[in-house]
Amino acid sequence: MRARAAGRVMLLEHEGFSIAAALGMQVPHHVVVRDVQQASALDLDAFPGHRVVVKVVSTRIAHKSDVGGVQIVHRQADVVAETVREMQAQLGDADPEGFLACEYIPHEAGLGGEFLLGMRWTEDFGAVVTLGLGGVHTEFLSRNLAAERDVAILSPGLSSARAIETALAGKVATPLLSASFRGRRPQMSESDLHALLSRALDLAQGAMPHYLTEFEINPFCIGTDGPVALDALGRLASVAPGSVESAPRVPRPIHKLAHLLRPRSIAVVGVSERMNPGRVILKNILEEGFDARAVYVVKPGSDEIEGCRCVPDVASLPSAVDLLVVSVDARQVPDVLEAVVSGRKAESLIVIPGGLDERGGAESSMQRIHAALDASRASEWQGPVVNGGNCLGIRSVPGRYDTLFIPKYKLRYPTGPPAPVAVLSQSGAFAIARASKQPWLNPRYVVTLGNQIDLTLGDYLTYLKEDREIEVFACYVEGFKPLDGRRWLEAARNITAGGRPVILYRAGRTRAGAGAAASHTASIAGDYAVTRELARAAGVLVAESHADFEDLLQLVTLLRAKKVTGLRLGALSNAGFECVSMADATSRFELAQLTPATVVMLEDVLRRSRLRQIVSVRNPLDVTPILHDEPYEEAARALLEDANVDVGVIGCVPLSGRLQTLAAGSGHPEDVAAADSVASRLARLHAESRKAWIAVVDSGPLYDAMAQRLLGSGVPTFRTADRALRLFSDYCAWRLAHPAR
Repeated sequence: MRARAAGRVMLLEHEGFSIAAALGMQVPHHVVVRDVQQASALDLDAFPGHRVVVKVVSTRIAHKSDVGGVQIVHRQADVVAETVREMQAQLGDADPEGFLACEYIPHEAGLGGEFLLGMRWTEDFGAVVTLGLGGVHTEFLSRNLAAERDVAILSPGLSSARAIETALAGKVATPLLSASFRGRRPQMSESDLHALLSRALDLAQGAMPHYLTEFEINPFCIGTDGPVALDALGRLASVAPGSVESAPRVPRPIHKLAHLLRPRSIAVVGVSERMNPGRVILKNILEEGFDARAVYVVKPGSDEIEGCRCVPDVASLPSAVDLLVVSVDARQVPDVLEAVVSGRKAESLIVIPGGLDERGGAESSMQRIHAALDASRASEWQGPVVNGGNCLGIRSVPGRYDTLFIPKYKLRYPTGPPAPVAVLSQSGAFAIARASKQPWLNPRYVVTLGNQIDLTLGDYLTYLKEDREIEVFACYVEGFKPLDGRRWLEAARNITAGGRPVILYRAGRTRAGAGAAASHTASIAGDYAVTRELARAAGVLVAESHADFEDLLQLVTLLRAKKVTGLRLGALSNAGFECVSMADATSRFELAQLTPATVVMLEDVLRRSRLRQIVSVRNPLDVTPILHDEPYEEAARALLEDANVDVGVIGCVPLSGRLQTLAAGSGHPEDVAAADSVASRLARLHAESRKAWIAVVDSGPLYDAMAQRLLGSGVPTFRTADRALRLFSDYCAWRLAHPAR
């Protein structure tokens, strides 16, 4: 390739045109000149029209229009030559490689007339293809449009014809390209647009990352015979194809996650005679019910701690354990792992400490760790798998252990059968903070991965997707290991295709990738945007905030056995403002038209409560603060049992003196836990109802007990109606798109 032979990593514009042509795009007629003399000798008869575009050709100028490097002039040799002279003077020390005389393509500039088609190699997901609004306003439009509407992002291998259609849905560029409005015909047919994206996906799949790491056509317009590339740039791979590269790591034996998640024996390194994190871990393991006779403590000078046998070092373990928990200083971790590998003493490890790759020395900790793991995996044994470091570890209900070094009195999980939920979090603090705010939830697994020095998020999701005991997957991600994002997506798509939800919160939302200054693609399709769009395309429920993550988790967990047959909503509240809020916040919902039979039943409830003269039966139904506990339940039941109602929301602003909504005590007669309270009645109604519905308790801390009473009874409970309906509509739409198998 000429560019690589010239020692360049950036393609020049006319070189980019050849790639655009390979995508089936038209390219303008163009000629490269080195200087004013060559510009003066140009034969312009081959250029149609009366104008010519003159551009600077340089790999050092990111955006030519910003420095006066693009000019539209009359099609005359002397005018072109003078324009080149002026550019040379203006650019000064920029020392361009030359200048490009380009055919002028008449088109509508700006919004609706110029578009961007880009592709780049991402560390997380590999190649991605981007379609959005183009031209000089690309980044401005991206910053000022709603994040989910600005750009379509696709991944080769994860993009079927349906995925392309889904990715284009709702994007601003899509109707501007392929829909008619105000008398203007579509610029491209949907089939031609899909075909263009398919060719781009094929090119990205074949050329990245060995030949190209980035390529962008910005802008392209639509000419009489299809799309026309008006500008193009590209970045070559830093290593030429065929060059010697570092050998890939040996694959991780993820089948050994069985030893990690359901161990038959455990050893702990780093337990003190006094209370320290290792001692807390040991106590938590035993309190979860793990047999002390199958637990070893690696500690010299002791015979027994907490009823567990002690051995002086890893080599002294009488046999290999399924799980070794390492809670020592980071500097000791390589020694421990090397001892495990040399004696084949453990099938899996949880490494608690952080700082493994932050210490100095002749040989870094990580180099020693990876060398030991790679050597073990080259054997028939395949070595151990390692979770961590810098993690709180794992709580496994099926495995009967807990290495989260949080004292039990600080974090309590409910007793009884576990919920069919796996929480996978890079951050231990995030996982336990969410757990403390959701005391009703007892996940089957809580896995905190930390730095992912070995096992990755993709490993866990790939392994756990086969576990039919898990119905909900909740993931907190700060960053994927190279290409592990794609592996995670493949597993997530498999899970959601079977009707099981995956929730994702992706931290680190700055516009990463904008450092590639020559590219708009990296700027408008940064790491978070790529994660969000590809995850949604894989059927993942993407949480935009920590609170959304928590609320989506309660929805998918508590409503998993309820029916969602459509988006016709039935709504009830005892406050007029809340009924208005419900009507305003319907989002994807439509308000159900109540059947005549339901209207009669509701009128009877209102008549018996002396409200018939002041309340009209409608949806949302305002039952006013006058209604007390029993008719409140009757009204909610009648509404939810209506044949036209698919799903429901029952609001209760609990300050009414007619309802029992306060915890017992404090000099009042109420008891929210009483069997005849409105909360208890709604809890029974939820247990009996087959339809998915949620509750809203919109009031302050005095009414936390009521919200907890409902939530503890399995009723998804929110504190404002607008928030409730936004997330509930997302969930219901997801359920309809992903029916359980």
